[in-house]
Amino acid sequence: MNARRKQSLTPTVTFHGAAGTVTGSMHQVEAAGKTLLLDCGLFQGRRSESYRRNARFPFQPKQIDAVILSHAHIDHCGNLPNLVKQGFRGPIYCTPATRALAAVMLGDAAKIQAEDAAYLNKKRPRGEARIEPLYDGRDVYRTLLKLHAVPYEQPRTLFPGIELTLHDAGHLLGSAIVHLRIDTPKGLRRLTYTGDLGRPGVPILRDPAPLPPADLILSESTYGGHVHEEISETADALGAIVRRTVSRGGKMIIPAFSVGRTQTIVYFLHQLIQTGNLPNIPIFVDSPMAVRATEVFQAHPECFDQETLELIVEHPDVFGEEHVTYIDKVHDSIALNRRTEPCLIVSASGMCEAGRILHHLKHNLDNPRNTILIAGYQAPDTLGRRLVEGRSEVRILGKTVPVRAEIAILNGLSAHADQPQLLAALTPLAAPTVRIRLVHGDPDRAHALAAALRPLGFCDVEVPAPGDKTAIGPSSESDSDSRKSSERESVTG
Repeated sequence: MNARRKQSLTPTVTFHGAAGTVTGSMHQVEAAGKTLLLDCGLFQGRRSESYRRNARFPFQPKQIDAVILSHAHIDHCGNLPNLVKQGFRGPIYCTPATRALAAVMLGDAAKIQAEDAAYLNKKRPRGEARIEPLYDGRDVYRTLLKLHAVPYEQPRTLFPGIELTLHDAGHLLGSAIVHLRIDTPKGLRRLTYTGDLGRPGVPILRDPAPLPPADLILSESTYGGHVHEEISETADALGAIVRRTVSRGGKMIIPAFSVGRTQTIVYFLHQLIQTGNLPNIPIFVDSPMAVRATEVFQAHPECFDQETLELIVEHPDVFGEEHVTYIDKVHDSIALNRRTEPCLIVSASGMCEAGRILHHLKHNLDNPRNTILIAGYQAPDTLGRRLVEGRSEVRILGKTVPVRAEIAILNGLSAHADQPQLLAALTPLAAPTVRIRLVHGDPDRAHALAAALRPLGFCDVEVPAPGDKTAIGPSSESDSDSRKSSERESVTG
């Protein structure tokens, strides 16, 4: 399709990613004669399905006028270089801290894709098609040139009739709630997209800002129907798991995203050490990206809460190397798997789908003295989810590995709001005319949140499927929800 599709007078959102699932966030906004994307993340799951879904877009990238990036986690920003590679030419808007973190995340993603492809191609039978990375460092460089920083609470006119304001989401350094004001022939229309909404009271970051009122709210639902444990209980539980592992002479392996989760874990470990609640064992953060991400954290104290700012005055090394050894070189990472004494290793990726964590799991899962601590949400069909499900063996890098290590789960470290916190954030916006579409959640989680929202005064709450389209306007106006199979022609970039 070469010509831009005629724009409707009613602005709409079409759901492409993180609809009925948690990964691959991507929502298409058509308004005021322009086409925008809210996020452009990587889908994470079975390797073959992930590659297929990430390689092709359900629209022509060159017809996207701009991207608004909520934050720098890879399931929200990770497919931007592929979008650019396939013809996207417009600007990408995000906060200053997200711009800095995205440079770290995307560069590492390209490197990991190249390394994983090279490793798997060595194992492929002769004659089979080679695995190619989705993008390379040149695509990342071209993408980074397109990032435009928009500070919190400062409205920015993107195009005539479209105004953007970003508010602090409290989920990750620089994470944003996206608010769009759109002029239409029928009057002003407003869209609020929560991105990933953080938890009040979590260390390091400020609490989420209030959600701006809107005609259409796109809300995450990762922990719909779930209540997190208290932060103080999480710290105590982390210390207990470490002590239990050390008592039997084992290693503790923590899969964690290099940006956000790793810094939170280091913060908790620092506090446990300061209070004498952690045994004196070597602690390693095995992630070159985590080193660079920690430097970005240190450079953006404007995102920190007051408690963290005060703590940094007393302990400037709260993210640093006083208690933790950061591993950069590959040979140092390999050496960790030769260690026999107790130690704690934090490594990426958080869902165990790529990176150095795969090698640590491959070498340590079969030892019953060891512990694998799952400290965050694990999407369906990921290696992390298979460990949570209690599989007796798993496939890692082409090898079947028995699972004999203890699998411990600690959801209290999650940076996502739970159901009560989501309800508290959304309830002030309740009105019969407000539409809510719940994204970024497994179906059972999203439907649990939907069921809790309807009695609070929200009359139009739905869980969209991929390809569904929703009008940005009061629910009294005609909606345009429809399945992609009946409405949208197949388009490749």
